[in-house]
Amino acid sequence: MSRAAIATVLTLAAAPALAGDRPVPAVFPVGKPVDCITIIGLRSHVRSDDVIDFTAGRRAWRNTLPQSCPSLGFEGRFSYSTSLSQLCSSDIVTVLQGSGTQSGPSCGLGKFQPIERTKQVR
Repeated sequence: MSRAAIATVLTLAAAPALAGDRPVPAVFPVGKPVDCITIIGLRSHVRSDDVIDFTAGRRAWRNTLPQSCPSLGFEGRFSYSTSLSQLCSSDIVTVLQGSGTQSGPSCGLGKFQPIERTKQVR
């Protein structure tokens, strides 16, 4: 079995402080949605049960899941498995529950919309 065929399991964690209770930050779409993004340097920011923002360096994408993922916003953490160096809209994320790595619901991703955050007005 080649190294490329070995599945890479990554755990992306956001602060588990009740992400579902905060409003989803407004963003501007910048370009067309894409099917895949590279996982090198990728960080996640769970916004709700159906929105995850991803960042890598100065680039950012919003993924709006096609179906709500129960407890994703509350737990704020998930894992995924891929044999590629990309995360794609055909991939599935699994909510990590509690303080350990107990698996919760698994949910499909949507397309990755390149975004730019709006400026906060004080």
